[in-house]
Amino acid sequence: EKGAFTGAVKTTPGKIEMANGGTLFLDEVGDIPLPLQVKLLRFLQERVIERIGGRSPIAVDTRIVCATHQNLDDMTAKGSFREDLYYRLNVVEARLPTLAERCDDIPLLLEHFAAAGGARRVHFSASATRYLTTLGWRGNVRELRNLVDRANALHAGQVIDQALVEQHPRAPQQTLKQHERQRAEAEPEVPASGPVPPRDDAEHDR
Repeated sequence: EKGAFTGAVKTTPGKIEMANGGTLFLDEVGDIPLPLQVKLLRFLQERVIERIGGRSPIAVDTRIVCATHQNLDDMTAKGSFREDLYYRLNVVEARLPTLAERCDDIPLLLEHFAAAGGARRVHFSASATRYLTTLGWRGNVRELRNLVDRANALHAGQVIDQALVEQHPRAPQQTLKQHERQRAEAEPEVPASGPVPPRDDAEHDR
């Protein structure tokens, strides 16, 4: 509100108020600190806000869409993310596959990101493209874009072959098979189900 603090010379609506009647996107919701989680939960429950320095509640009707790279189930179990807020937000969940899980997209993304170089853009050879589709990409699309942006800056107008990609300081060294093996090792082993072998009566009598 106007006059709420030094420099507040006019009334300015906040992001939530501006999203009234539309959609509010909250990126990296898993990084929201606990005190702010309380305020977000209160808004989701009551659907009203108050401006800084204001006295009257303002009703807001908006759809909330969130994104995060964090595992909110683990965070909830550890107490770093409020369980009540989690169930308020996680009504419909859409999981975006990692870049390693959709490696067929890599050639298209290479072309898209390289086009930012304009007339002096780089081009990736077939061998370089095939090599990039075998990597684990722990940084997902951001890591791929960083690689292409750096190539545009350092090798403008050139054709990038596999040897040059392998020398790239930002090139991920983990192959897709290594990435999948690492994920499998991190998952708890589930014992195989099957018939229980009969006990040895002689052994049992001992």
